[in-house]
Amino acid sequence: MKLQASYSQILKLSFPIMIGSAAQNIIALSDSIFLYHLSELDFAAIGFVGVFYLVIAGIGFGFTRGGQLMIARRMGEGRVSQVGRTFYAMLYFELGLAIIMFLFLTYGSEFFLKYFINSSIIRQKSLEYLHFRSFGLFFSYTGVAIIALYTGVARTKFIVIDTFILGVSNLILNYLLVFGKWGFPKMGIGGSALASTLSEILAFIIFIIYILFDKQARQYRLFKIPRIPVKLVVQQLKLALPVVAQTIVALGSWFLFVTFIEKLGERPLAITNLIRIVYLILMVPCWGFASGTHTLVSNLIGQNRMEEILPITWKTAQLSFTVTMLIAIPVCLWPDYILYPLLGSEDMTLFKESAMIFKTLLMIIAIYSISTIFFNAISGTGATYFALKIQGFFTGLYLVGVYAIVHFTNGGVGWAWSVEIVYWVFILAVSYWYLRTEHWHAIDV
Repeated sequence: MKLQASYSQILKLSFPIMIGSAAQNIIALSDSIFLYHLSELDFAAIGFVGVFYLVIAGIGFGFTRGGQLMIARRMGEGRVSQVGRTFYAMLYFELGLAIIMFLFLTYGSEFFLKYFINSSIIRQKSLEYLHFRSFGLFFSYTGVAIIALYTGVARTKFIVIDTFILGVSNLILNYLLVFGKWGFPKMGIGGSALASTLSEILAFIIFIIYILFDKQARQYRLFKIPRIPVKLVVQQLKLALPVVAQTIVALGSWFLFVTFIEKLGERPLAITNLIRIVYLILMVPCWGFASGTHTLVSNLIGQNRMEEILPITWKTAQLSFTVTMLIAIPVCLWPDYILYPLLGSEDMTLFKESAMIFKTLLMIIAIYSISTIFFNAISGTGATYFALKIQGFFTGLYLVGVYAIVHFTNGGVGWAWSVEIVYWVFILAVSYWYLRTEHWHAIDV
């Protein structure tokens, strides 16, 4: 399939990805909302362990980006029959990775978390969450491989349906298991984790059924299961390892950010989690457009249409900014009114104490909605190592800035969040400069 560099093509491709790529965000959001209404301690705990689990889930997602890039390139070249082997190389690796991560969460998480969490209550609740959540890794990692397949071939409509099922089932199960409704046990944060795991299993089963009835799956040779294609696995790893490292750097820096804030106390941690929830909501359109950029850029290079890369990136950035700001402006300027149906309670002091930080978040999301598009365009060209270098460098500076504010000034949570504005400005500047060069033209995928 040869894609076109038009606004309609961008929207057609990006909107379903927007929903599908936000699957973990949707789960994290649902978990946080229900635990917010349970207790402030549970809400603070999910703010910490939720970010930690996003890092684990993000590693699996990152490894699929190499497969998605190769699948999109094969489609651009017209080599459709190669899609199946590329997919299975990605799938085999994801299953192996799921086993490793499951063992780490089962046997190593307690040892790991004690170095990052001071509060014994927060640590206990975090481990309870991970106990039930770890079983979902097998379905989560396999699921992102399937999403990468359908994103790479630019057939993304069913992703919306499957993600809707995931979100609705997670909401229902959270209600039943967190609060113990309709005869179910009241499990608190553990019930939230179990709800998310069961939702992922259901979404996975439904997607498998869809593939079995998908007529076009035969032209990709999805029903011809090959032996482990070692060369393809290695090739994907070369592309994906920098992307995984980017994911670890990005989400890991967020994890460290929350760790720094946790040292200030449980109340600042709860405030940060409230801001994080809103950030996750506002990132949804950005993630969709960014992933769409990844596929579009790779497909256009497969068609040898190098001159269209920068224009398509600009078009996508404009759409990303417009859609994001339509949501972000009312949410960040009037959070107590907009978010009250989800997070409202008799005690609104958490909203009041977060008012100035919401305005900071508006500036962050404005620059992020553009910067992440250009940054993902770099990965779409295959220059994943260069993307890792610039992200690693600026993330290091970002963490130094946050650490200094938290430990050596009285700036508090608000100034800590503001460092992210500077971070995304630098990412945008370097990404735009690189795309204007011809360094990426000779990269082979």
